[in-house]
Amino acid sequence: MTAALPDTLCYLNGDYTPLNEAKISVLDRGFIFGDGIYEVVPVYGGKLFRFDEHMARMGRGLGKLRIPNPHTRAEWLERIRQLVAAATAKTGASDLLVYMQVTRGVAPRDHVMPAQIHPTVFIMANPMKPPSAEQRHKGVTCVTARDFRWERGDIKSVSLLGNVLARQISADAGATETIMFRNGHLTEAAASNVWIVREGALLGAPKSEHVLEGIRYDLLRELCEECGVPYHLRPIAEDEVLTADEVLLSSATKEILPVTQIDHQPVGHGALRGRPGPVYARLHEAYERAKKVFLT
Repeated sequence: MTAALPDTLCYLNGDYTPLNEAKISVLDRGFIFGDGIYEVVPVYGGKLFRFDEHMARMGRGLGKLRIPNPHTRAEWLERIRQLVAAATAKTGASDLLVYMQVTRGVAPRDHVMPAQIHPTVFIMANPMKPPSAEQRHKGVTCVTARDFRWERGDIKSVSLLGNVLARQISADAGATETIMFRNGHLTEAAASNVWIVREGALLGAPKSEHVLEGIRYDLLRELCEECGVPYHLRPIAEDEVLTADEVLLSSATKEILPVTQIDHQPVGHGALRGRPGPVYARLHEAYERAKKVFLT
């Protein structure tokens, strides 16, 4: 049985077409090899949030894969704005997620990167499904796993099978995310960056080839400065995560979420054990303020 696809407008290689009618070649290297990158940009009130940061990361990813950027910033923006307007008109939603994907293009199947082919460009916009009030109030549960993905987690590649397998571990356990460790140290979750709080400071894994540099890395640093919360990136041992005062997730879709249970054990200490903590509360309020300022 094939799931019904929405008929919202998408962009594919120069054409705007209903999503359920969009087609690519079976020889597209994104389909054959997962040879491409993607970005997901949040839209609040019809405005693209941290757009330049997302485009900069896309540019870095394309450079690492040696795929030429098929559009200028202005061209990307024009196409995205048309899709945002179309999605808002069709769904009534002004808070959206824009998905952009660039693959190397279509060529006979061969592992070697072919020269002189045109990248495949795909963009779609869908209503955002933000975290629920209950998730923010009570926190979410996570499980842990060994980070068995490939060594280039810094590339936002469409080759996401490792992340799919990792996320399914938490789905099977009825949890929100799978927090992963490599050689005894925190990397990230299946589809989120992971943060811990110890002695009032927000700590995150250092930027490396094993960690995708989430756009919220710099955003959280800015929010910490605003709130007077110390912010440090350093190697974080697995035991530090399991004994942290607070644990948080961040991503374009989750924004900032508190983790209140890991592997069936409550997070935190004392009266706040198993409950969202004060650093999360301050950062969440600051995040909401940042969105309001962005919309003014």
